[in-house]
Amino acid sequence: MSLRRAAPAATRSSRSDTFEQAALSAICKAWRVLLVLWAGSLWSLALWVAPTLFFDQDDRHLAGMLAGRLFGYETYLGVAVAGSALLLAGRGKRRILYASAALLAVNQWILKRFMEAARAHGASFGLSFGAWHGVTAGLYVLACCGVLLVVWNEDFR
Repeated sequence: MSLRRAAPAATRSSRSDTFEQAALSAICKAWRVLLVLWAGSLWSLALWVAPTLFFDQDDRHLAGMLAGRLFGYETYLGVAVAGSALLLAGRGKRRILYASAALLAVNQWILKRFMEAARAHGASFGLSFGAWHGVTAGLYVLACCGVLLVVWNEDFR
């Protein structure tokens, strides 16, 4: 039988605080890894994956469909990363991240419909498929640069 005394309340509180700090630190580190992986996947899709699809696939329509689906996955991932950033401390300093995710969302859920209409009917709101493709590509590059800026400025200490 042990005769140890109960720890004073202050010691129990400091142990609890230490555990909470360690848990918060682990969550922040996991979020940073997710951020860097998302940034890498954005750039990889734009620089290697989509061009490779069009180079290796004889059917350009199929390549476009596959690329479009991958860009959609990137949008959902970006919204998830931005949403999870809202749960962390310092959420105000990540406005560029939120704007980048919003650009991807506009591309996926608004402009994609205009592109599809332009492909089917020759034009949508006076712009051809190629013009809409250029608009969406420009917004995607802006989102990529925004995420790169967030990673560049993130304090990983």
